[in-house]
Amino acid sequence: MTWIILVIAGLFEAGWAIGLKYTEGFTRLWPTVWTVLAMSISLWLLGIAMKSLPVGAAYAIWVGVGAVGTVGLGIVLFGEPASAGRLVSVALIVAGIVGLKLATPA
Repeated sequence: MTWIILVIAGLFEAGWAIGLKYTEGFTRLWPTVWTVLAMSISLWLLGIAMKSLPVGAAYAIWVGVGAVGTVGLGIVLFGEPASAGRLVSVALIVAGIVGLKLATPA
């Protein structure tokens, strides 16, 4: 269950990263409210996961899931390039996440 919580925390991280774009420098109220809420949920879930996971692995996986989600959403929502280099790089992040999961007890 801890790993699921950690992945959900990473998804909320991607949510707040994308939300930052919609806040337009924190000048739009509702996107700002949703972004701050996603930040809070993301950090809260990360803290729960870190109760039983090593800090290095938990943090790296949280950031990795957030990064992969943010790149994917950037491509879909904002028309950012989906070049081969970017996709290979994202695949390497996913491989790192899987590697850390397999190498981490809990």
